[in-house]
Amino acid sequence: MLGAREIRELAAQLGIRPTKKLGQNFVIDPNTVQRIVRLAGINSASKVLEVGPGLGSLTLALLEPGAQVVAVEIDRGLAEQLPLTVRAHLPERADALTVLHADALTLQDLGFEPDALVANLPYNVSVPVLLHLLSTLPSLRSVLVMVQKEVADRLVAGPGSRTYGVPSVKLRWFGDPQGAGNVGPKVFWPEPKVDSGLVRMTCHQPPNCTSSRAQVFAVVDAAFSQRRKSLRAALGQFAGSPAQAQLALEVAGIDPGARGESLDVGDFARLADALARD
Repeated sequence: MLGAREIRELAAQLGIRPTKKLGQNFVIDPNTVQRIVRLAGINSASKVLEVGPGLGSLTLALLEPGAQVVAVEIDRGLAEQLPLTVRAHLPERADALTVLHADALTLQDLGFEPDALVANLPYNVSVPVLLHLLSTLPSLRSVLVMVQKEVADRLVAGPGSRTYGVPSVKLRWFGDPQGAGNVGPKVFWPEPKVDSGLVRMTCHQPPNCTSSRAQVFAVVDAAFSQRRKSLRAALGQFAGSPAQAQLALEVAGIDPGARGESLDVGDFARLADALARD
């Protein structure tokens, strides 16, 4: 495992200074990466996608149980160094690692079908990256990600919660997210000014509906675009008129006076179907 001293020495050798632009906060605590691997249930049969491996502390922990790992890194220097770091610290597992120099937000074909996504996601793009990968990689069966605590709270929030919103609903299209604990800033270098949270999810089939994911997500976006308004009002323009919105809501069995924050993903799927029939 890489500790604080090894991480700083390696960064110094490479002339790397963590940048806020790329959301680079490197994990320097071996106990934290081992905890993540344990919570993710990684074993010798796992095929893991890691996003933003940085200097490799989590990568080494993922490889140790015998998993196959594809690591996607946007920073060319870090991408080139990672295989060297693994060969130096865990040579017997070096062949189990593939590193892609790529932007996870534009990733399409990996040439690999991962069953697990495990990552310390950059704070500034964590939700878009997570949703993009889930929509692009149907082979995923489980997720364990570390994100900003505020984001983690939104991702796991349920209907009626103050923090429930667009990310909460969209993530539930893919699975059932749960909070898996908090992580303090001292395990990172540099230390962020906020806590992090772990989100764990088992993937499942989407709700039973005739509408596509894009159609359902468009309804979700419209419903939360005016969060304080009733669904009848918030969806008026989207549906063509408040009257048409009300009709669709009634067909879907949803109170037109309710707000988007009271609906679960299944409600939104039924609503999308009802709107498509108008």
